[in-house]
Amino acid sequence: MSAFHHTSRILKHCRNWVSTHRWRAFCAAALSLLLLLDQVFPPPIPDDEPGLVVVARDGTPLRAWPDADGVWRFPVTPDKVSKNYIDALLTYEDRWFYWHPGVNPLALSRAAWQWLTNGEIVSGGSTLSMQVARAIEPVPRSVSGKLRQIARALQLELRLSKNEILTLYLNHAPMGGIVEGVEMASRSYLGKSAIQLSAAEAALLVVLPQAPSRLRPDRHPLKAQQYRDKVLHRMAQLKHWTQAEVEDALIEKVGANPPRLAWLAPLAAERLRQVAQRQSKINRKKTRGSVDLRATIVQSTLDREIQTILERMLADKVDQLPRFVSMAALVIDSKNLEILGYAGSADFHDERRFSHVDMVRGIRSPGSTLKPFLYAMALDDGLIHSESLLADTPQSFSGYDPGNFQASFSGPVSVSEALQRSLNVPAVDVLDRIGSSRFTARLSSAGLRLRLPKEATPNLSVILGGAGTSLEELVGAYRSLAMQGMAGTPRITPNAPMHEARMMSAGAAFIIRSILEGGGHPDQPFVENDGSGVRLAWKTGTSYGFRDAWAVGVSGRYTLGVWVGRPDGTPNPGFFGANVAAPLLQQIAYALPRSTPISQKVPDEVSTAQICWPLGVAAEQTSAKHCHVKRSAWILNHTIPPTLPDRLRARSLVETVWLDTVTKTRTTLDCNPNAQQIEVARWPSLLEAWLPPERKLEWGLVNWGAHCTGLNVVGSIKLMGLNSGSRLRAAPGRSDIPVTLDAVGGSGQHYWLLDGQQRSSGLKKRETFVLNTAGEHSITVIDAAGHVASVQFSVDKR
Repeated sequence: MSAFHHTSRILKHCRNWVSTHRWRAFCAAALSLLLLLDQVFPPPIPDDEPGLVVVARDGTPLRAWPDADGVWRFPVTPDKVSKNYIDALLTYEDRWFYWHPGVNPLALSRAAWQWLTNGEIVSGGSTLSMQVARAIEPVPRSVSGKLRQIARALQLELRLSKNEILTLYLNHAPMGGIVEGVEMASRSYLGKSAIQLSAAEAALLVVLPQAPSRLRPDRHPLKAQQYRDKVLHRMAQLKHWTQAEVEDALIEKVGANPPRLAWLAPLAAERLRQVAQRQSKINRKKTRGSVDLRATIVQSTLDREIQTILERMLADKVDQLPRFVSMAALVIDSKNLEILGYAGSADFHDERRFSHVDMVRGIRSPGSTLKPFLYAMALDDGLIHSESLLADTPQSFSGYDPGNFQASFSGPVSVSEALQRSLNVPAVDVLDRIGSSRFTARLSSAGLRLRLPKEATPNLSVILGGAGTSLEELVGAYRSLAMQGMAGTPRITPNAPMHEARMMSAGAAFIIRSILEGGGHPDQPFVENDGSGVRLAWKTGTSYGFRDAWAVGVSGRYTLGVWVGRPDGTPNPGFFGANVAAPLLQQIAYALPRSTPISQKVPDEVSTAQICWPLGVAAEQTSAKHCHVKRSAWILNHTIPPTLPDRLRARSLVETVWLDTVTKTRTTLDCNPNAQQIEVARWPSLLEAWLPPERKLEWGLVNWGAHCTGLNVVGSIKLMGLNSGSRLRAAPGRSDIPVTLDAVGGSGQHYWLLDGQQRSSGLKKRETFVLNTAGEHSITVIDAAGHVASVQFSVDKR
């Protein structure tokens, strides 16, 4: 109630009273004078710049900032405090609180008599209203100070309700040091909310304001227990608590930790504090006569248990890292996008690790973490299915020559294998067919905005980390794998709007998650390797120069991500996603509370089919002789796209060739009129060099005969030192045969293969192979542009 309404009410009563008791008119005049003085000299009800407290989803504090006076306070109302505390407070400190006008004449008379007889103040006779007055305006312990305190207490009673005065006491009672109020004291000393206080704990905090410095439970536990017991005995004496309850409370020992100023989620809380400051000061009206608790509470979505898990795991890991390396981790609820765990740095107190840099929001190169979205887009475009044949071989894309992380190649791979093993060349190949600008636009529309250098345009390098994004945006994008293709913006406050956007179709999301979680083999049931019962679909990434190591994934109802690196961008040789970030991601996933799995029902548009390499189409539509390799694949919208077109040769997947029945080599009718005509299923030109010679012979993919010239070499590179069709035998006394070949032509790095298996790579154009196995062999060289040359020969038995 405002002071104006209080004044009007009292004057109205006075007028009625004066009309029947005229001989007491001077009382009304005196009261009017007091009211005037109250308006001229109002009590200093707190209305200064407030502090701020960030709380978890359950209301427990994560981090607090002091108010303008440097005081730590957590605002609370009487209904949020234990009844034990309210009962003990009113019984021990002010039994007549709800009946007196701010002062208790009997208590004051007793205090005055003690002062006169002892020559000093023994007890103050203070009511709660007077204690509030002293808390908001300290006065000296003297007669004049006591009179000023009484006057302020009367003013408070005039202006505020009893509940408002009690609220002020609950939040401003001195509790030792910079701690004020029962809630902050309870959390600081006892580690719990004030609504959970036991009888013994309530009695302790009731008596603490009498001498905050001398009774602090963290410094003087025995003294604090002695005074606490006085409160307990008084409660039994006045029969507010039973003797049995008091006896139980007396058993509890007093002990406490120093007030804890190290908080959970410090960087997330700092982020929320900045948001609160950008708002129009405080979302709280400060009207004359209102009670300001001098703090703003900012509600977050963070889960205290999950946040504790996250910080503990980073703390366990940080000592294993070099001194300047930091980490960040984020966990969200996939269903509602609420952030449950947020660790922006490895150790908030370690300045060497750039502890105040929030790497949840830092813009860094994502490495290979974008590949799942690329293959999902290709699935939705109808370019591929989960087992489409791709070429993991040296290739050049208009001067861009990507290599793999391990600097080796595997030849023919499926989409599932390329994604699981994070192979670079197949991803660049698919992106080249989709278009870099179109891909980045799709990501941006779904909330994953790639930051490019100034005036730069998207190019093929974006799929290998040639752009920047944040852990927060990556986690929001990976959420699409758990929510039928819908990505979203993570929310850190419960009232933040839901921003969702489609990243991929529900069918593509299912297929990509199946690949990342279990290999993407519909004919093989998922097998849990560790027996934990946790299913985790995850992907790693490593940026150029080992600057950033990533791991992001979905598990149960959670989407989570980890970043490891130096915030200043300095490289960390040997640190990559698989060996640093992935183990931490898995540990976090295993430690998270078990959750009800989000449904992984196979969408209607997803089905399985048997397909054949190299053509890539359904096995039932492929003749047996053209089905070189059969695989079980996930397909989308009942469409089975064929193998992507050959980059080096514009030719049909099925080709008519002529075979010399004697030499079993390829020929033409001009060279051999008796040649046999056959139809063969061709592999992409870049892949035929990786096929074992015996399989090539079996499939009819034979080489040109020595006496008939054909298109035996793809591009401008040749092998010298051995002719195709040669027969080799070990020299007498030796068990092996050294073969040295020279590559003529070609450019850039050369990759040497023996019988379809990579043996070496480098800039050298000469390579020596040591053979000790009889039978058919082939040696192949491939340059950085994908040009291929091969020789086929045989080794005789010794």
